[in-house]
Amino acid sequence: MPELPEVETTLRGIRPYLLKQKIQKVVVRQASLRWPIPQNLPGLLLKARVEAVNRRGKYLLLTFPHGHLMIHLGMSGSLSLAAEGKAVSKHDHVDIVLESGWILRYNDPRRFGCILWVEGEPFEHPLLASLGPEPLGDLFSDDYLYQCSRRKSLAVKSFLMDSKIVVGVGNIYANEALFRSGIHPLRKANRISLNRYARLSVIVREVLAAAIQQGGTTLRDFVGGDGKPGYFKQELQVYGRGGQACVKCSTTLKEVRLGQRSTVYCPNCQR
Repeated sequence: MPELPEVETTLRGIRPYLLKQKIQKVVVRQASLRWPIPQNLPGLLLKARVEAVNRRGKYLLLTFPHGHLMIHLGMSGSLSLAAEGKAVSKHDHVDIVLESGWILRYNDPRRFGCILWVEGEPFEHPLLASLGPEPLGDLFSDDYLYQCSRRKSLAVKSFLMDSKIVVGVGNIYANEALFRSGIHPLRKANRISLNRYARLSVIVREVLAAAIQQGGTTLRDFVGGDGKPGYFKQELQVYGRGGQACVKCSTTLKEVRLGQRSTVYCPNCQR
């Protein structure tokens, strides 16, 4: 699943091509995503100019004078730029054709993503209104995590992945941040001290920033909005390495299921 670094990479890849561009045409080949694409979307976007391209959590927001296009990549979706005339693939469901000739192409084999039209304040939309702070923003801190965790008896990894607590810390990066912080992923969130949350908050930022710098993590067929793959997979220290030796102490890494997600940790380094 594309996580925050992958979505941020996509944002940075497509933004220069979209800003101030008028939409020449919208082609919807498959409207049945997680929620149906609005039938009137081609008409809504025709000749409209893109005023801004932003992100909130894992949602991309394309702002127009009369509303916002909200896009989520779901489990397997991707946005990329295609040159005019490029052949359409099986799962290329939507094309947004720009006046420059470039095409913003939405591909989603599993169709769990969404493309929605929002009028008014987008951050008040039900999908965005309850989201926690951005992990790279000023509101995310050690004290914030500590205070939020005091009545949370769930595993700290599940706590860290709760989008109402903080957005965008998905499975890959939660595994990595907890390992680098020396925190056992199954430890209860309310049993972790402020000092340990101080280290965790810094490392979450560092891991996400490094992943963004390297274009995200290439898992299966992920590529960024510019069509280039991410390379953070080469930096992964625990995710996908269950049964292998810990890079710090050589202890065999354990892999368990937590919330239906693979959780890998070192029983020696993480307490």
